[in-house]
Parts: sequence; structure tokens; C-alpha cells
Amino acid sequence: MQYEVDVKSEHSALFLLLRNILIEDYKLLETRKQRITSYSDPCGGVCHMRTTKNGVDIGFLKGVHMVDTYNQLTGTGKVMRVLPIKTVELKVITHYLTQAIDINRATR
Repeated sequence: MQYEVDVKSEHSALFLLLRNILIEDYKLLETRKQRITSYSDPCGGVCHMRTTKNGVDIGFLKGVHMVDTYNQLTGTGKVMRVLPIKTVELKVITHYLTQAIDINRATR
């Protein structure tokens, strides 16, 4: 399972801190899958998260609809955008997570 890989990674502290924000602050439901750990609310999937060699990536499932105020989102796919995180900047993370949840509720 990817979750076990993430918690054993060199970036496990960052992963667990972000996980805590998603679960405790945003009340998202965690689902551990073979290749990814995903987070959802009653309206459906919001994002997924995993460690990388440089930090942690949060992939927003409806990221194409997000306003990239901080020019942090990557990806050119049809729908998903990724927020690569090396250090915790709560203002930035909160900005993107709040948008992702609001978009998820609006496009339900």
C-alpha cells in the first residue's frame, strides 16, 4: 500500500502533518489504496496525496477549476492539478484546499 511507503519515506513528517490537516482540520475521509491515499467528503473525491523524492504531492481531482493564485499548481491534464509541497506554508495550502472542497461541493 502506498500509505505504508509514505509513512516510511524521508518526507514522512511532512506527509503526516498534511494528513492531519486534511483529516482533522478539513474533516476529509481517508481511503488507502494500493497506489495512492485519497481524501473525500460527502460530495466525493477532493484530492489524493503521496510522497515524492522532493516532498509531498497533493493532487486535486478537479484542479483545472481552481484559481492558481500562488502559481504553485502543476499539470496539464484535462482535470487534475498537483500541488507539490516541500515545506508547509499554511496560507498557500489552506487557499488550495478550501477551493478544492468548495469546487467539489459546487460540481456535485
